[in-house]
Amino acid sequence: MDCLFCKINNGDIPSYTIYENDYVRCFLDINPMSNGHTLIVPKKHFLDVNDIDLEYLTEINKASKIIVKLLDEKLKPNGFRLLQNNGKLQEVKHYHLHIIPSYNRNTKKDVESIYKMLTK
Repeated sequence: MDCLFCKINNGDIPSYTIYENDYVRCFLDINPMSNGHTLIVPKKHFLDVNDIDLEYLTEINKASKIIVKLLDEKLKPNGFRLLQNNGKLQEVKHYHLHIIPSYNRNTKKDVESIYKMLTK
């Protein structure tokens, strides 16, 4: 399978992983919309919301709470958007959830700097 997220989950492609468990890997988007933009990706391949099973959806939602708490504590945004695309809107055809922090003023930092802030 030629899936970018499956390759990341398998360790074939490096990522800025900030949390993972048996079901999901959460890593910083390398082309972020804002500081701390995180993707929550199931470790099993699912195409979209119609394909994914409830067990994995539950685990993604649990992880979203952990990620929002981490980003809130370390980066202090004023809010969050949770975004999930399907069909032609999906750039990577593997179900994933975006956690996108919002700031009054976003002074963009590079992903590696954000990673260090979140993992120290």
